Order: sequence, then structure tokens, then C-alpha cells
Amino acid sequence: MIEKTANVHWEGRGKDGLGEISTGTGALANYPYGFASRFEDDRRGTNPEEILGAAHAACFTMAFSFACDKAGVATTSIDTKASVRLSRQGEGFVIDRIALTMQATVPGMDNAKFQQIAAAAKRDCPLSKALAGVPEITLQATLI
Repeated sequence: MIEKTANVHWEGRGKDGLGEISTGTGALANYPYGFASRFEDDRRGTNPEEILGAAHAACFTMAFSFACDKAGVATTSIDTKASVRLSRQGEGFVIDRIALTMQATVPGMDNAKFQQIAAAAKRDCPLSKALAGVPEITLQATLI
């Protein structure tokens, strides 16, 4: 069993408050976030949606690489982007779509097998399973 940690510290009220996110590995250490970095265009901080997107893209990418290994084909490079959409719902917000876009170089693999493995990796990666409540998770996979 593997368990990872993250910590958040928040000070202040709602829209005026500021928080800091830290991860157990130290990859994020007291990294700022707040209303402006989440709902406006303040790029001095992060937000939960981009962290979720990064985690989902990373998980999917590893799952795809491992699935290619299992199929006897090595990946040369994989680039994945995750776009997480936060939409207003009633008085609050909901994540209603995650769009994964992947480009990969996999010598010796045809496009049909590539698409099959990519779809399975999207379905089976732990983050996809954890995010099953998101109404729409799409994948655009391109073999280079």
C-alpha cells in the first residue's frame, strides 16, 4: 500500500484569503493559491484544478507507457496535456470536463493498437477511476 500526502494552510476569509500548498515530496513547498489564481488570471499562484489536471495527465501517461511495455513495445516520448473545466452550477462550481490530449512516439506500433492501448490507459489509470464522477473525460491521442 502506498500513501502520499499534501498539506494546505489558509489564512483569511474566502475571496480575500490566501493559501499555501505543500506536498510530501517537496515538489510544492508553500506554493501560493487563492481566489485570483483560481477564478481570475493571476498566474502567481496555482489552483486545485491545474494540480488535479497535472496529476491526471501524469497518471494516464505512466499507465499508457506501462501498457505499451506490457504489449512488448517501448515508448520513446509521450506528451500529455489535461484541461480541467470548472463550471458554475447553482450557487457553486463543478468540474464537468477533463480533456486529455496526448502525443506519443511509439516505434513499431500501428495506430489501431495505439488507440486501443490509449483508451484502456485512460479508463484504467487510478486517477481516471478516482475521477469517475466527472461527467466527461475525453482523450485525443495522436501517434507520432
